[in-house]
Amino acid sequence: MMEFSRWKIWMVIAATIFGILYSLPNFLPQDVRTTLARYYLPSQTLNLGLDLQGGSYLLLEVDTDALAREKTANLTEDVRSTLRQKSINFSGLAATSEAVNVRITDTAQFEAALTELQKLPQPLPKNPAVRDINVVRGDNQTISLRFTPDGRRADSASAVDTSIEIVRRRVDSLGTKEPTILRQGANRIVVQAPGESDPEQLKRVIGQTAKLTFQMVDETISPSEVQAGRVPPGSELLPSENPGEPYLVVKKRVLVSGDNLTNASVGTDQYTRPAIDFRFDGQGARKFGDATAQNIGKRFAIILDGKIVSAPTIQSAITGGSGQITGTFSTQEASELVNVLKGGALPAPLKVEEQKTVGAELGADAVAKGQFSTMIAFIFVVVFMILAYGFIFGGIAVAALVANLVMLIAAMSVTQATLTLPGIAGLILTLAVAVDANVLIYERMREEIKARSLIGALDAGFSRAVETILDANITTLGAALIMFAFGAGPVRGFAWTLTIGVFTSVFTAVFITQVLLVWWYRSAKPKTLPI
Repeated sequence: MMEFSRWKIWMVIAATIFGILYSLPNFLPQDVRTTLARYYLPSQTLNLGLDLQGGSYLLLEVDTDALAREKTANLTEDVRSTLRQKSINFSGLAATSEAVNVRITDTAQFEAALTELQKLPQPLPKNPAVRDINVVRGDNQTISLRFTPDGRRADSASAVDTSIEIVRRRVDSLGTKEPTILRQGANRIVVQAPGESDPEQLKRVIGQTAKLTFQMVDETISPSEVQAGRVPPGSELLPSENPGEPYLVVKKRVLVSGDNLTNASVGTDQYTRPAIDFRFDGQGARKFGDATAQNIGKRFAIILDGKIVSAPTIQSAITGGSGQITGTFSTQEASELVNVLKGGALPAPLKVEEQKTVGAELGADAVAKGQFSTMIAFIFVVVFMILAYGFIFGGIAVAALVANLVMLIAAMSVTQATLTLPGIAGLILTLAVAVDANVLIYERMREEIKARSLIGALDAGFSRAVETILDANITTLGAALIMFAFGAGPVRGFAWTLTIGVFTSVFTAVFITQVLLVWWYRSAKPKTLPI
């Protein structure tokens, strides 16, 4: 121990400077932090979680049943379109919850129909050997396209993953700082938005499916047939977004979808009312140009989440790849719609299972109580170490503890970790675990001094206690990582604080305490161990 390497001393000095520089902004006012940022000095602070800052909490459930129904409807249209393109006669096209069935009326065309329909199944992205649909030859010239269980599970998992990313983009568009968006269980999503005081706006932005499609209006249907509910196969009756306007029959075939959008922005129409300007990518512009060129003089419907926003008549081919959606939007509604369109369409609807709001006053009260509890815990640790090991060894332990706290705050500031109320509990536990390492070292020295010299006792105290310290902290680290991997929300906040605390505790106990003891020994040249 007395042969202390210089690199260890420099590492302790560098770590201490790092801790001071990166933790200091947490105790400075905003204007000072802004000045520091101009000079490229550390200015980041801890992010306060929902329970400390206030904000909104939503528990959302991805409607996988609606997703399955949509997949079934899409497959039905794919079957109809495929058979019509090949001029194959069919009847009895019907869907169940698990399959789409069709009867080929001409026996001579059965094999050709089977060959064409076998092109519809797709391999699963993560398991190419498995298909999402099985095409089965049935009795009486019937072909059945059945969804596989693996395909259904893959669709659900993909929908949840995609929904998380889209929700994240939509929440970010609101300017919410450091939102927490996590998967919970198989098909649930937790959204914590610190500082977001309007949960209704959050629900509007997150919950809107934002599924935008462009489809042709079916003008072969007379108003009387519409009133009688006689809608031909391949078409559907959709309401208008504007109250009072009649329903329209539109063809189910989608010309272009919102997936091809590259940009959306708030603009104004010819009457200076808020509107939405949009632009397609190359593929979308090509599809839109071809569709409008082939249907001049006909109407096409702009459909958002199953409602017709507008249904203009095509005057000429629109080949520029851009256009405008007009309607009875307010400026706020147009702005919110632009944000959700930019974020992309949700693959399935989201249902709000739980909602709560934490007020800023309640958050401030939690911060005050957290600071008070941390201070009390720190004072108790200081008093215990001084009483148990005296001013010299107790003071060294307290100095290492302060360094540990500073480094912990600095590390959380650098990683932009979110501090929650359970995170404060993890911080207090870290302080207790950190001082426990000093107790192990000191108690080992007490035992060794009975059979060794002072230098031998100091050396043996460190070398033999370090193994125990590492064992204890590795166990704690394992528990923290398990909580972080499988926990959610506050549990992850606690686990993250504890994980960082394990590393800072080991560093301060093994290195900083050792440097201070070496410095004390070389300065005081003691004859006995003052414990």
